[in-house]
Amino acid sequence: MLYLFPLITVSIWAGNAIVNKMAFSVIDPGAISFYRWFFAMLVLTPFMAKSVWKARNTIKPYLPKIAFLAFLGMVLNQSLGYFAAETTTATNMALIVSLVPLISMFISVPLLNKRLTPLAIVGAILSLAGLVLMLSHGDLNQLLAQGINKGDMLVLIAAFVYALYCVLLKRWDLPLSNWQSVYSQGVLAVIMLTPMLLTSERMTITPEALPLIMYAAIPASVIAPWCWLQGIQRLGADSTAMFMNLMPMMTAVIASIALGEQLAIYHYIGGLMVLSGVAMAQRKRAETKPIELATA
Repeated sequence: MLYLFPLITVSIWAGNAIVNKMAFSVIDPGAISFYRWFFAMLVLTPFMAKSVWKARNTIKPYLPKIAFLAFLGMVLNQSLGYFAAETTTATNMALIVSLVPLISMFISVPLLNKRLTPLAIVGAILSLAGLVLMLSHGDLNQLLAQGINKGDMLVLIAAFVYALYCVLLKRWDLPLSNWQSVYSQGVLAVIMLTPMLLTSERMTITPEALPLIMYAAIPASVIAPWCWLQGIQRLGADSTAMFMNLMPMMTAVIASIALGEQLAIYHYIGGLMVLSGVAMAQRKRAETKPIELATA
């Protein structure tokens, strides 16, 4: 029963990769980025506004850090995902995002003074090889000649951005509860995303766009993080983090049904190498608490 919490989270985030892909045809990336956090904050306001207001004196000195976290995790990371949807697949997005725990480990070396184990380095090499195989469509010469697909590159940048967000969240260790931090970041993110909304050509919430926006705003931004935190509290960060490895598989299954995406042999081999490398790198981290993922 306890495993339902991380399983629900990963299922919702897998579905969100499908939403990213579907949204591009009905609403501009800048518009859905804004609406996602606007409606999420609208839902959270009755529960969090009073608590955050009471903590305003604690929050005030940390506003620059909170604003930077909001920019990384809720503005840049999310927006890149929506823009990438034009030229990549939901399956590719999920596989690349699965590298976040691995990237976080390497970023934590200079920022958290962590040490990498030999197994982590081997895992990184294996994951990188799998990523290259997948992005080259099984043909390295094609990758060398044409470069990485624009959408895949944007998702890769988003993965680095989100990994940095997770590491900074741990490094700064803000004296706020998880939800106070999320709500404060969300409010600032809405302000930052307003110019993107106003410069969007397709900003109207149409009947086609509404369910996609609501899915991104409520299940993906409110329910999934709550379930994730419940999983961490009940199972521990290590056990919960391993469920992230299920997301690419879930996304691929949903994408094949909802979007008609077809998996090639390089997806299976490359995806297996990526996930195996991530799992390998995470195995010997018992001596340090792992980076906990926040919202995805």
